[in-house]
Amino acid sequence: MKAEILTLPALVLATMPPSLRAQEPITGYAPVNGLQMYYELHGAGTGVPLVLLHGSLMTIPGNWDGWLGELAKTRPVIAVELQGHGRTADVERDFSYENLADDVVGLLDHLEVPRADLLGYSMGGGVAIQTAIRHAERVRRVVSISAVFRHDGWVDEALQAFPNITGEVLSGSPIESGYLRLSPTPEHFAEFVERVIAMDLVPYDFGAERLRATEAPIFFIHGDADGVRLEHIAEMFRLRGGEVLGDVRPRSASRLAVIPDATHVTLMERADLIIPMVVDFLDAAPPEQGAQPN
Repeated sequence: MKAEILTLPALVLATMPPSLRAQEPITGYAPVNGLQMYYELHGAGTGVPLVLLHGSLMTIPGNWDGWLGELAKTRPVIAVELQGHGRTADVERDFSYENLADDVVGLLDHLEVPRADLLGYSMGGGVAIQTAIRHAERVRRVVSISAVFRHDGWVDEALQAFPNITGEVLSGSPIESGYLRLSPTPEHFAEFVERVIAMDLVPYDFGAERLRATEAPIFFIHGDADGVRLEHIAEMFRLRGGEVLGDVRPRSASRLAVIPDATHVTLMERADLIIPMVVDFLDAAPPEQGAQPN
């Protein structure tokens, strides 16, 4: 079987001194679907790279502080800032999970990466799942943290809260300060918030059968109070071959973890618990012959 390798980023990283690799990422902007998408390359090695996809309204440092360095110890990591977020300027295009997923693959094309693993949080988890659905040949494994594949996956309280998320409400927050510090258009914060939140104000559905048929194993990670309906969490895992008696027949290659005493926000404070599980999932051997593939 042909080895999967990271081409351009790995070759660049491999020539850097270890001390520099550990401290200074390679950064750049990729021309993708009308965007100039900001990205960072961390870590080293020639394994399958891991792409980090941040949550709604967030940035690389705002989302992945405490995560990126640990993950990059064992694999190449590509951290990105999606449309309108961080250093990636917005364009005249509606926000949608489909568009953002296509942007991820556009970045992989730019970096000459044939196949990648994806780790996404919240909105980024939805983008990761959508990328695996739309571009199966480009995604090996997915880690989805506190995300849904259908609009009604969120609890009613969350759905009712979305319309109240505005630039004014977020004034003085770390989200606003991160935007003001990094965005090429800091004066458009209120408009940015309105445009991003609009994506979650209309019903969407990635499709249960499309999720079931997706080739990449998916690791669903949730908090027990993260705003996603427990029935929806179970539905996603069942679609991926979960809910079996694993002692008597092969288990799915997909996985589920529910972190106790964790909310949508505090999940990201549990890197110490979650990262080892993520690494174990990404490094797991393919399912044995005859086992359920997903």
